[in-house]
Parts: sequence; C-alpha cells; structure tokens
Amino acid sequence: MSRLKSFYILVLAVGAMLLNSCGTSAHIEKDPAINLANYRTYSWTEKDNNITKKKSHLNDMAEQNVKSAVNAELQKHGWREVTSDPDVLLSYDLVIERSVSQQRDPVYSQPYTRTYFNPYTRRFGTIYYPSQFWGYDTYDIPVKEGTVMISMIDPKMDKTIWQGWATKQLNSNRITAEDVQKNVKSIFKKFDTANK
Repeated sequence: MSRLKSFYILVLAVGAMLLNSCGTSAHIEKDPAINLANYRTYSWTEKDNNITKKKSHLNDMAEQNVKSAVNAELQKHGWREVTSDPDVLLSYDLVIERSVSQQRDPVYSQPYTRTYFNPYTRRFGTIYYPSQFWGYDTYDIPVKEGTVMISMIDPKMDKTIWQGWATKQLNSNRITAEDVQKNVKSIFKKFDTANK
C-alpha cells in the first residue's frame, strides 16, 4: 500500500513540474527615479511599416489582441487612453522563437514473477517481484515560445520609463488571442504604480 501511495505522490510531483514549466514567466524593469503614480493617460505609438509595406491580417489581429488586453489591464489601474497629449506612449513587440523544453519521465523496471518448486510440500509456488523505480529519463523536445513586450515611454523626456515582458510556450505556430491575454495579465500582475 505504501508503494502505491509513493507512486501517486511521484505522479503528482511530475504533473506539477510539467504544469509549472508550461506557465508564463513575466518580468518588469522600471526607472527607479520615476513615480508611475504621476501618470494616468496613454496613447499607442504607430508601428513603423517601412520595412514591410504590406500588413498581414494576422498582424492586424495580433495588434488588436495586444492593444485590447493592455487597455483592459491599464483601465483596471485607473488609466485612460487619450488621443492627444498623453502622459506616456505605449509600444509593444511580439516575438515567436524556437526553443527547447527539457522533459523528465520516470523509469521503472518491469515487474515479473518467478515460479519455483517446493520439495517439502511437493507444490509449485510463485514469487512476485514488483517494478522498481530506476530514476528519470531526461530528453529535450523542440517547442515554440511567444513573448509579448510592453514599453512605456515618457514623451516629454523621450525615454523608456517602464517595460514588461512575458514568455509562454505556444501550442501552435502562431500566438493566439488567449496566449496574448495570458502574457499581458502576467505582466500587469507586476505593474505597480507606487514609487519604490
């Protein structure tokens, strides 16, 4: 019974590690001299399309997803979008890149039985040998990761005052609205307007 219990604990631990590895990791950087409590309005900067003259519909969708997710998070903090004279300018970047995820699978020996003859009782008996834990088989699998980066620029000083980015493992070749939403939420969990 204790072997079964330890097996379930091992399965739960491996499951928790896998869920944790698929999560979103978010980071922020903030200019320590800036008090974000002094900022309340924002506008989005225009993307430079000189390199790619034709915008694809996927880019349009990604732009809408990022902007609506960020707008919702900033409005929760009491910020509002304006068309002129904003306190900060917002810009974003979306990056999809190939990466490697390390997986670990537990390895067990095969259970087996052995039959023997007991000369005293003149009967055959069976001994059962349960499987034994041998360790972990570690291997790499290729994955794709999507990173969303949000930057806040003070237009009067013409410098970046706050930046947040989050990376999430993707289930497809492109970053979906759900992926964007999770990344943006992770970033703004660390958004603090208090001056520290």
